[in-house]
Amino acid sequence: MTTKPQLKLGSHLVPGLAAAALFVVMAVVFLGASFPNPQGFAEGANITASIGYSMFNLGFGSVDGESMLVAFEIIDLVLVAALVGAVLLARREDESGRMRTILTDGGRELKRTLFDDTEGDN
Repeated sequence: MTTKPQLKLGSHLVPGLAAAALFVVMAVVFLGASFPNPQGFAEGANITASIGYSMFNLGFGSVDGESMLVAFEIIDLVLVAALVGAVLLARREDESGRMRTILTDGGRELKRTLFDDTEGDN
């Protein structure tokens, strides 16, 4: 027979409440923020050159560098998520359920394990 889940009170409840309070504060800030209307780029503006100029703070571009901030942040988040996903996919579990690190021996240990290769690395 199953029982109803019970709330455990204690010191581990404080981080959860702090996270919930931080979420509420961030939600109020983001929902209360006002953003200007999107204006687009001028006709014939060289966006790629403007990005390069704004990276080195040269000021030659026809598009302001601040307008690219959101795009750079989105690309940053996507690349970080891809990197974390690649690391998680590279981890392996052996028969006992333990996590194995990335193979740094060129796969020789795995070859010996899989094929019972007792002759060496050949």
